[in-house]
Amino acid sequence: MPKDYEKEFRDKLQKYGYDWQRHEKIFRGRDPKEFDFKEIIYEKFYEKWAARITLNRPHRYNAYTGTELVEICQALEDAMVDDGIAVIVITGAGDKAFCTGGDAGTYSVIYPERPHEFYVWWTYYERMLYLIRTCGKPVIARINGVVAGGGNEINLACDISIAAEHARFIQPGTRTGSVSAGGATQWLPLTIGDKRTRWLVMVGDEIDAKTALEWGLVNEVVPYEKLDEAVDKVIEKLVNKFPDCMRYTKVQCNFWGDLAWTTFQHARDWLTIHYATGEPIEGFSAFLEKRKVDYIGLRKLSKEGKSHTYFPWGAPIKYCDKCGAKYLPREFKYCGNCGAKLE
Repeated sequence: MPKDYEKEFRDKLQKYGYDWQRHEKIFRGRDPKEFDFKEIIYEKFYEKWAARITLNRPHRYNAYTGTELVEICQALEDAMVDDGIAVIVITGAGDKAFCTGGDAGTYSVIYPERPHEFYVWWTYYERMLYLIRTCGKPVIARINGVVAGGGNEINLACDISIAAEHARFIQPGTRTGSVSAGGATQWLPLTIGDKRTRWLVMVGDEIDAKTALEWGLVNEVVPYEKLDEAVDKVIEKLVNKFPDCMRYTKVQCNFWGDLAWTTFQHARDWLTIHYATGEPIEGFSAFLEKRKVDYIGLRKLSKEGKSHTYFPWGAPIKYCDKCGAKYLPREFKYCGNCGAKLE
């Protein structure tokens, strides 16, 4: 009988008290059905040597939540350790959106009241991008619709991007009260150049798939009905390469992006504080309420010597003599606690 080297390996480990079954589950890959994912679809296609992670919130244009980021990280970790997987594909459910970044609902509800939770949220956001870039396997962005904000930062983290013809790309940070500093300001200049980056992140105009291809933001544009065929062709080409050479090629290609990555912690800290202030509160509220932001009104407040940061009621600097309430907004005429008139 042929020697069972795998059993001999397991027996040696168990001899030293090592939990082989636990090791196998963590370091050899699991059946996707074992994961109880709620916001993503995780699939493995062993006949193609490929895994696919689908952001599954089409009703919110595949905008991600903090809990969804955790799920994406778990799927990426599993695909990374599975030797039956050579290529990872990331896409969005449906045909309207690839990903539109962080969910505006959570941004407008959670972080204005508990901004320190954004600092924790960033742990999983950054880890998702880190895993895409360091998993040692090619990651393809299958772009099936609109790509906005953090969705484009996922696209930038991926190695290859194949887009449907109807895809659109936009960095809406400055119009919603945010900054595209979770990958876009770091990696777009390396990908499309400095001036085009500034046009996207400052002017904020969207570009179509054709322009994205011309600028180098994607590798290929195809009709939507041929998107899977195009992705499969690239998967086949990537699979038929030496895996160790592929892994180190990816490391080398990431070098300059890794240098730019050092500003991530700066962005994390600044945004954590910023999301409790007036600009994002107004920006995300306007987005959810489907109304225009009064940008000029905000500028006029500053011009008049008031503080637009705490729009619309001013900086929290007033004090109530009657009840002792502190940190009342500057424009309040009456105390929000006892109702007394403020001086």
